[in-house]
Amino acid sequence: MLDSLINKLKNITLLDKYILKQVIEMFLMGVCVFTSIIFASDTFITLIKQISLFGIPFKVALMMIILNLPSVIVMTIPMGVLLSTVMTLNGLSLKSEITVMRACGIGLNRIAKPIFIFAVIMSLFSFFINESIVPVMTKQSKDLALWALGQKNIPDGKQNFVFKELGENGFLKRLFYVGYCENKTLHNITVLDTSKEGTIQVLQAREGKTSPEGWNFEKGALYTVDSEGKVLNTTLFDDSKIKFGLDMTKELNKNVAKEMNFSKLVKYLATTILPPEQKRIIVIELFDKIALPVTTIALVLIGVPLAITPPRVRYNRGFLFSILIIFVYYLIRALSISFGEGGKLDPFLAAWMPNIVLTIWGMILYYKKVFTIE
Repeated sequence: MLDSLINKLKNITLLDKYILKQVIEMFLMGVCVFTSIIFASDTFITLIKQISLFGIPFKVALMMIILNLPSVIVMTIPMGVLLSTVMTLNGLSLKSEITVMRACGIGLNRIAKPIFIFAVIMSLFSFFINESIVPVMTKQSKDLALWALGQKNIPDGKQNFVFKELGENGFLKRLFYVGYCENKTLHNITVLDTSKEGTIQVLQAREGKTSPEGWNFEKGALYTVDSEGKVLNTTLFDDSKIKFGLDMTKELNKNVAKEMNFSKLVKYLATTILPPEQKRIIVIELFDKIALPVTTIALVLIGVPLAITPPRVRYNRGFLFSILIIFVYYLIRALSISFGEGGKLDPFLAAWMPNIVLTIWGMILYYKKVFTIE
């Protein structure tokens, strides 16, 4: 198979090189433009949210965004291929080069052949990124968030200090006293918990650390005291985890499907018991791991016939067509995935519905355009 591909590359004609050169140049520009747009809108909103709500430092949040760059590129590759297809063929049509090719006996199928080959290669490249790079980067981004939250507000080297946690109405909910902090580990900890009405819990521990899941205490005791000062029970422990304050585990586990490739996600679904709603969402993301790269081919199929401009049209409408097609695609995608997550659409159809609609639409347009030109 590799030898066959090498032979085909050696047999690239001058026409193929001419078309591919323009397609690749426009593709690179399109990926940069669409990636910048996504970064300037959704990604930076996420950055501000992480800084304001979760207290993640700016440098850490920025690094997390950079680690999410491969997943953004996977989304922009189909857009870039569509833009390059439409702009290139529309430009050739406006300069009457398509007409010259027709006069030489070169039909639309032959003209579009290098573009479809390029789309298949980009589809495989997108699948490779989504399978090998995106899971690693997403996992590192999550680990970085966990580390940042775990290190939040830990005054290393300070002695005899107090943390306060206030309730909704400003009353004291919990009071943390720490003897000293060394190497991000808290020593000689006392916690006064008044969050439960009618009782007060007093926790004492030799050591402790913070994490998004809660506080990890070692070698301590927990006392429960009623409102009259009577000790109700006493619990001794060597290691205990108690949830205080913000629990980030649910927020950070939203991208669990992106942290695995296709095969690992299949094994995860087979071996893990999940609630029906969460399982349905993950199954949709499983099918989407294949559907999203294939979108590149579906978009080219619909982009090629729309890019051929009638002789009476003397302006480049390629960019407008590209934006319109992308808008339609992501509208269908958003609706189908929403219906799928709500249980009103089968998970397979939820992931593949945009490709099915665009492929049928593209095949009809492509057939009509080829028949007209030929």
